[in-house]
Amino acid sequence: MLYQQINMNKRRTVYVVFGFCLLVALVGAAVGYWLAGSAVVGIIMALVIALIYTSVMIGQSTDVVMNMNHAHEIHSAAESPELWHVVEDMAMVAQVPMPRVFIIDDPSPNAFATGNDPEHSAVAATTGLMQMMNREELEGVMGHEITHVRNYDIRLQTIALALSAAISFLVNLVSNFWWLGGGRHDDDEDRGVNIFGMIASVLLIILAPLAAAIAQMALSRNREYLADAGSVELTRNPQGMISALRKLEHAEPMQQADPSSASLYITDPEENAKRHRWLDHLFDTHPPLEDRITRLEEM
Repeated sequence: MLYQQINMNKRRTVYVVFGFCLLVALVGAAVGYWLAGSAVVGIIMALVIALIYTSVMIGQSTDVVMNMNHAHEIHSAAESPELWHVVEDMAMVAQVPMPRVFIIDDPSPNAFATGNDPEHSAVAATTGLMQMMNREELEGVMGHEITHVRNYDIRLQTIALALSAAISFLVNLVSNFWWLGGGRHDDDEDRGVNIFGMIASVLLIILAPLAAAIAQMALSRNREYLADAGSVELTRNPQGMISALRKLEHAEPMQQADPSSASLYITDPEENAKRHRWLDHLFDTHPPLEDRITRLEEM
């Protein structure tokens, strides 16, 4: 059941990423059709912009994310023995380099991983997490974060953010041209032929940011399920992760978390125990904790 869960989540991730890239290409085609009368030109422009955004964002350092979340680095086991050794053990089992270790002074229990790849990764845990969790539960949480590192989720989230930013740039580009009176101006003979294409382009441009947000959140939620399963794989102890998630269900919102980093955390740092209607879940950065617990119990 464990490996079936992992394989299913991997397939879903491929579908979401493919859909995300297709959305970028479609938006580019719509922008190119609207501004230059050429969908091909728009697709090329969109791909170039997406590549530039991705390169810039991947090049950002871990220190920026840690500073945004007021985290301070520890450099040896002497500063926090249990956290250091748990991270060290999980990294060894996952066969990835030991990541840098940070602590966030916040009473709410939470943790996240970031970086570009396993060789340049880092994990952070709040003081509240270390106080609330026993060794078994802390291993479950750190196993979850190390799985994010091992599976390159840290880079995948960066790419998703870059693609969303590229889509926003393209939409804003059309908006600016629109207000300036730019865009296509077809002859009367062409308007009847191209009216449907123009309507489709406008609708796509308007709905693209919403679709990008939904795709980004879906990707984030799916990787959380996969990281939960990966934690069980590393620890061989599903009860540790289940117990940790049960404690996180009743956690208070964090005081130090940066909102733009919310999707990195193991649970939503702004409202860990929130409950919404099914439609609102489309925009959640994390799947409901009860759903995550249920999946682990089924393993």
